[in-house]
Amino acid sequence: MDGFETEELEKLKGDHKMPFRELTGRTLHYVRPELLRFILAGLLIITNVGIDVILPLFIENIVASLGLAEIPIRHIITLVILYFCVSMVNLLFFYAESMLLQTAGQNIIYTLRMDIFSHIEEMSQNQFTEMPVGSLVTRVTSYTQSLSDLFTNVLVSVIRNFLTLIGVYSIMIYLSPRLSLFLLGPVVLVFISSFIFSRYIGKTFRAERKNLSELNSFMSENLSGMRITQIFNQEEKKLEEFDQKNNELRRSKFRSILGFGIYRPFITFIYMGSVALSFYVGIETGIAAAGIVAFYLYLSRFYNPIQALADQVNNVQKAYTASERLFNLMDVKPEVRDLPDAVPLDNVKGKIEFRHVWFAYRGEDWILKDVSFVINPKQTCAFVGATGAGKTTILSLIVRNYEIQKGQILIDDQDIAHISIKSLRRCIGQMLQDVTLFSGSIRTNINLHDESFTEEEIREACEYVNATSFIDRLPKGLDEEVIERGENFSQGQRQLLSFARTVLHRPQILILDEATANIDTETEVLIQQSLEKIKNIGTMLVVAHRLSTIQHADQIIVLQKGVVVERGTHQELLQQRGNYYKLYQLNMLDK
Repeated sequence: MDGFETEELEKLKGDHKMPFRELTGRTLHYVRPELLRFILAGLLIITNVGIDVILPLFIENIVASLGLAEIPIRHIITLVILYFCVSMVNLLFFYAESMLLQTAGQNIIYTLRMDIFSHIEEMSQNQFTEMPVGSLVTRVTSYTQSLSDLFTNVLVSVIRNFLTLIGVYSIMIYLSPRLSLFLLGPVVLVFISSFIFSRYIGKTFRAERKNLSELNSFMSENLSGMRITQIFNQEEKKLEEFDQKNNELRRSKFRSILGFGIYRPFITFIYMGSVALSFYVGIETGIAAAGIVAFYLYLSRFYNPIQALADQVNNVQKAYTASERLFNLMDVKPEVRDLPDAVPLDNVKGKIEFRHVWFAYRGEDWILKDVSFVINPKQTCAFVGATGAGKTTILSLIVRNYEIQKGQILIDDQDIAHISIKSLRRCIGQMLQDVTLFSGSIRTNINLHDESFTEEEIREACEYVNATSFIDRLPKGLDEEVIERGENFSQGQRQLLSFARTVLHRPQILILDEATANIDTETEVLIQQSLEKIKNIGTMLVVAHRLSTIQHADQIIVLQKGVVVERGTHQELLQQRGNYYKLYQLNMLDK
């Protein structure tokens, strides 16, 4: 864990600069499946550039023909029609090239997004506490879009403009070697300034991306916690914090705008000077008017690609920074992973055993200290103790949200470290205090979009946990809409839906972590009735502050500062008159 807090977290924040060769190689991994489309698009680009380069020659011939009486008008019309036809062919090729590139680019980004989201899903809970949600959202959406622009627009533009520069300058040398030689000075100046600009803009874009990610993280966190902000009248303080982050983003954005504000006019100034120079030298050396016009057209076609290349530096730097941050995220290794010898867990009976388990979230700040106990199949075991005693941690360790530092955790006498994570979690159903519901319908929140469950099975699960008591009163029943986080339902209703979801997926081990907290009395009665039924499903582990909900548990384990201090049934623990007895007396006083 300490390793993640240093090197891995540094990568996550985007402070880790990746070598260009490594970044290119990893990006090409996603390009290879679309290589044929890129090759075809490249051939079309070369053809388009070739056509673009020769089009001004048509203009030169037309202008030259207009000044000669012996040239028939039919010849001029033929040149105009030919110019139009070649231009139309160029447009068709451009359309085909764009379609190929867009298809390839979208396929690449689709695959990259899937890989990133799949990688995020594999990460452990401890890592998510270090990862700002807004930063992850930015990477999956905005950063992949920057890469999409790189494949569908930026690279194409760079290649096209570079080839155009070579082709146009070759024609300019053909038209007037002397005049082309005069323009080498401004061209060198343009390339030097472009190099300096690209180095400067790279730093500003890296800072801009970092500030944008931090702003998104701040927004995500504070929009979710807006209720607390308003309850404690912290709006002004939060506004000041937002203003600070917003101002940092504005300053970094302004630095990039300032760079472009200086660079673009400078390139335009060089271009205008080159035009004036070409006219002056052309007239002095006696070049024909048609030749000067053609040279002027080529000159504009020469500087336009340079200007476009400079503009694309913006997008190249964005894509470079985005890909760097995306691959940094993908380099963060999940803390909890299957071992090479991991096997699936089949025919689960439900026996759970802790053998001398030690666990700490950080360093040696132990949350659990030498914890040992055995829960037999079909038993109901409750964990009680003060806040921070380690109750919820035990439940999290059973499903391998975290890895223990010492000891063993076994299910059916198999060490869970050697059980595949998917099969382990498939046999365990969790009902937590904070129920997560997703946008959609009640049906999709219960079956989790698994169409293998029938309508009858879903309704049976709802009836089993008494959820039909409110579902049947809804206008659309199971198809009633669920808004974000299920805010259109009460806490108790959300909990009943969580119970139904768990029962439907038929787990052999059930975990209830404060599942009856923060609900009204009427719903608590329904939940208590549901719990009595759910006990028959399999082994049940319960954490509850209300001791009335666990009095009939087969075994109660009392924890204090990460140590098991008492164990027994409700009556046995009361007779001992120890920690459990004191907790029970406090519970009775609360009533």
